[in-house]
Amino acid sequence: MTVLENKPASQIAHLTPEDIESLGRELDAIRQEVVDSRGERDAAYIRRVIDVQRKLELGSRVVLLASVFPPAWVLGTLGLSAAKILDNMEIGHNVLHGQWDWMRDPKIHSTTWDWDHASPPEQWKRAHNETHHTFTNIVGQDNDLGYGIMRVDEDQEWKPRYLVQPLWNFVNACIFEYGIAMYDLDLGDSLREKKGFSPEMRANIRKTLQKIRKQVTKDYVVHPLLSLPTGSFLSTLAANATANLVRNVWSHSIIMCGHFPEGVETFEQKSLDANETRGQWYLRQMLGSANISGSKAMHLMSGNLSHQIEHHLFPDLPSNRYGEIAPKIKDLFQRYGLSYHEASLPKQVGSAWHKVFRLSLPNGWLAETNRRNVVGQVRGLFRQARSAGAGAVAPAPAYAA
Repeated sequence: MTVLENKPASQIAHLTPEDIESLGRELDAIRQEVVDSRGERDAAYIRRVIDVQRKLELGSRVVLLASVFPPAWVLGTLGLSAAKILDNMEIGHNVLHGQWDWMRDPKIHSTTWDWDHASPPEQWKRAHNETHHTFTNIVGQDNDLGYGIMRVDEDQEWKPRYLVQPLWNFVNACIFEYGIAMYDLDLGDSLREKKGFSPEMRANIRKTLQKIRKQVTKDYVVHPLLSLPTGSFLSTLAANATANLVRNVWSHSIIMCGHFPEGVETFEQKSLDANETRGQWYLRQMLGSANISGSKAMHLMSGNLSHQIEHHLFPDLPSNRYGEIAPKIKDLFQRYGLSYHEASLPKQVGSAWHKVFRLSLPNGWLAETNRRNVVGQVRGLFRQARSAGAGAVAPAPAYAA
C-alpha cells in the first residue's frame, strides 16, 4: 500500500502485516459489540429524528406562506434549511446506508426510503455505498475524492485546467445535489467516451430527471403557489432557493472536511493488493478520513459524518453510535502509532480549501512564492500554462522545488 502524497515519512512503515491484521481483529470486535447491543434505544433515536425533521419542515413551510413579512421569511428559511440538512445528512444518507435495516421497519429501510435530493436512491447507493466506500480515496476510482473534477494529489500531472478548480469547487458546492446526481450517473465518463449513451444510461438519466422534476416542482412551483393568497409567491420561491443553497453548501463542506483536508491520505490503485485483507481495508479507511470536533448539535447536523473516520470503518452501524465508539477508535490509533485526524469545522474547511487552491497550481508554486517575486512567479505560471496547453514540454519553472 503506497500513499501518493509526497511526505517525508510514512506513518505506517512501522506496521507489520501481523500488526495490520491484529488491528483488523480489534476493529471487528468493536463493530460486533455495537451490532450485538443495537436495540430500542437506537430505534427510538432515528424515529425521533425523523419526527422532528418532518414537523420542522411542515412548520417552516407553513410559516413561509406568510413570507412576504421579513420575520416570517427569516424564520421559515432557517427552519426549512435545517429540515433539508437533517433529511439529507442524518436521515437520508444513513438510512440509505442500511444503518437501520436491522429494525425491519419497511418505513425506515434502505430499500424503500426516498429523500429530498436530486439523486435517485438506487443510483446514489451504487455510487456511494458500493464504489466510494469500497475504493475510498483511490485516485481515479473514488469520485467522492475531488468529485471527479479536481486534482487531488501532488503526483497527479498538473494541467492548466486545474487553475480554475477553486471556482469549479465553489460552483459544485452551490449545486452540490445536482453534482452528486451527475457523477452518480457516471455522466462524465460517458461523455468522455463519445460513444453515445447506452440504453441503461438513458434509463438512469430519465430516472434522475424525474427525481429532479419532483423536487423542483415541490420547491419552486407547488409551495410558492400555495403562498399566492398572501402575496408571498416570490418570497417563498426565494426562501426555497436559499434553503437548498444552504443545504448544498453545508453538505459539500461536511463531505470535504471528511475526505480532503491536508494530511488525509490518497492511494494509488496499482499499489493496492488485489486481495486486500480486512485489516488493510480498515487501515485505508483510517488514513483516508478526517473528523470534525464539535457539539452534539454539530454532530447531528452533519449526519454524524463529523465522525467520518468511524463512519468509514463501519458505514452500516447506526450513526448515533459513532460518538460512543470514537474514544475506542482514538485509542487504537494511538496504540498502533497512527494519526487521528480531527479538528474544528473552521479549521477543516480552511484546510480543505487550502488544498484545493494548492493543488490547482504546479507543485511547489505556493511554497516558492512571496511578495517580492509574485509578479515573476505569475508570469512563469502563465508561460507554463501556455506551453502545456500547446502540447509542448514546459521547461522547469523557477519555483520548482
